[in-house]
Formats: sequence, structure tokens, C-alpha cells
Amino acid sequence: MVVAAGAGLRAGQPSPKQFARWRGKPVVRHSVEALVAAGCSPIVVCIPGGAESVAEQSLTGLPVRFVSGGATRQLSVRAGLEALAESVPARVLIHDAARPILPRAVIKRLVSALESGPGAIPVLPVVDSVCLADGTPADRSTLRRVQTPQAFRFAEILAAHRGWTGPAEAGDDAQVAQAAGLSVMLVEGDEALHKLTYAADFATALQPVRIGTGYDVHRLSEGEELWLCGIKVEHSHGLAGHSDADVAIHALVDALLGAVAAKDIGAHFPPSDPRWKGASSGQFLTHAAGLVRESGYEIGNVDLTIICEAPKIGPHREAMRLQLAGLLGVDITAVSVKATTTEGLGPTGRREGIAAQAVATVVLA
Repeated sequence: MVVAAGAGLRAGQPSPKQFARWRGKPVVRHSVEALVAAGCSPIVVCIPGGAESVAEQSLTGLPVRFVSGGATRQLSVRAGLEALAESVPARVLIHDAARPILPRAVIKRLVSALESGPGAIPVLPVVDSVCLADGTPADRSTLRRVQTPQAFRFAEILAAHRGWTGPAEAGDDAQVAQAAGLSVMLVEGDEALHKLTYAADFATALQPVRIGTGYDVHRLSEGEELWLCGIKVEHSHGLAGHSDADVAIHALVDALLGAVAAKDIGAHFPPSDPRWKGASSGQFLTHAAGLVRESGYEIGNVDLTIICEAPKIGPHREAMRLQLAGLLGVDITAVSVKATTTEGLGPTGRREGIAAQAVATVVLA
């Protein structure tokens, strides 16, 4: 269960923080995807009343069921548990949507702990000095920071919530469980489970500008077509490769992937895959541009240098810029295409191949 029924007003977002975008996706989507990847099923998401549309947009394509939450977190959790009861699960993880990064290792530790007891929660030590609200010092060695997800044997936690008679706002599900006499084990949490609470948590989530570089080289061969920047250039030789061997686009793809730390072109389009035999490299570029936007960025500008003795790039430069701008979805003024030679030195100087290097900047969307 993912609890996403709060207002999230302290985060300073135009919508409840669980539906605000963070690192390219709605906050709630991050943890739901992690739970799906971990094999959790079914998954119930508790949402505010009237938020069905934004919730569906935020979690489109994911196998979830929405349940309207209550006036308090405890009531929202109970509503979710009642919905899950229809499938009679043995165990349940209850997670706050405001903690988008959910490490698989924490899930494993929680599930393993349920073999020994009815409940388990992830905790971290308190590293700062602490005091009570009146200034009285407190012993931090006796304190722990509590995180979610919190794991329970389903029947026991459902009964605990049904029987809850404590304060209107329970601190968390461990409090509800302990009030019902259930023991709760502590397992190691993770700093990555940081809760998004304030506007600053969103402002510092991503760097405002990132830069990536790319380089590629392909051999010139008779009988091959020559494609550069998505433009077919008439020449005595073409570039050999698994796809259309557009060396310029390949370098640019790697620059964009590098800017958002999304591996390299070979990881996305391996040359061993027959699907990419003779494929147009333009689709590689649109894929990379899409990954940039999914990461929460927009393309700022790209700067490409083609290294060859021949053919002359100048006559094709503007057509190349226009083609790249269309593939990237940016204005042509954001695209630079240059050319140089190596003065007859090296493989490109001997006209054995063509190389390209690229730089791309991406900026926060």
C-alpha cells in the first residue's frame, strides 16, 4: 500500500506533493515502480477524494488500484487495508508516497524480518545532538529515525487498525501495531528513503544544468551509403556499421545520454540486436532526447564536430542543423554543426573513416 492521500502543502507545489514532478516523474510514481519491480502485488494507492484524474495520470500503465483516503493517515491506511483484504494477502508493506526512492535492499530486510515477528520497520540512528522542546538534552543513543515502508503480517495489522482507539492522528503504523500488543522489529533503513517535505527538497533534487560529451568513429567503405546528421550525402564511400552508421548522430546520442547519466548508445541499441540492422540513427536520437525529458530536463544546446578529410560538410551544414533540430525538438539556433580535418594525420587523415565528437547541455525543465 502506498499512502498518497495527504495535502502536502508544506512542499510549496501547485498540487499535492505526491503528484508533483520530481526527477522527471510524479513523486508517487517512483516508489510504486519500485514496488512493482520488487514483485509486490496487488498494490493499493490511497489518494485524496476527487484526485482520481491526477492520480491516474501520475500512475498510468502501472497495475494499481485507487482507494479514497480518510481525514487522517490512520483512516487512509485502514481504508487501504480493507481494500487489500479482498485478496487475503499474508503480508503488507505500507509506504508513504513522499519517500520516492525505495531501495530493494530495504524491502528484502523487511520481508525477511516478518519470518520472525508480526511487524518490522526501517530505522536509522540519530547523528545530531537532540533535545526536548523545552531545551532539556536527550540521549540520542536511545533514539532512532523511523522510515517507511513498514511491514506487517496482514491479518494482525488489519485487526490493529480496526481496533485503534488512540489519538485521531497516529504517528505511524508501528504505533498502531504496538497499541494492539504486536511486537515490531527494527531493521536497517537507508538515507535514500529521505522524505520530501519542504519546497527546498524539490528545488535541490536536480542540478540546474548538466553537460554530456560523446565521441564515435566509423570506417569508410565502398558500396555503403553515407549518412551524416540524418542527411544522405553523396560520396564515393559510405560508413560501415550495424545501423546506418551515422557517426555524427551516434556521438550526439552519447552526449545526451551522458548528460543524464543514462549509460551509452550501445546499452540502449546493442549492435548484436538484429532489430537495429540498417536502422536509421534518427530514432536513436529521438530516444535519447526523450530520456532527457523523462529525467526532468530540456535540451539546452548541442555542439557537434565532424572530423574528416572528405566530403565537405559546409554545403550540407544548414540541412544537417535543421534535421537535428527536428529530431531533438529544439530550435535550430540550439544546434551547432562544425567540421574539421586532421591535416592528413591518423585514420581520418588517411580517409579510412570519419569521426565525430559532441557536447550537449541540458537544463531543468
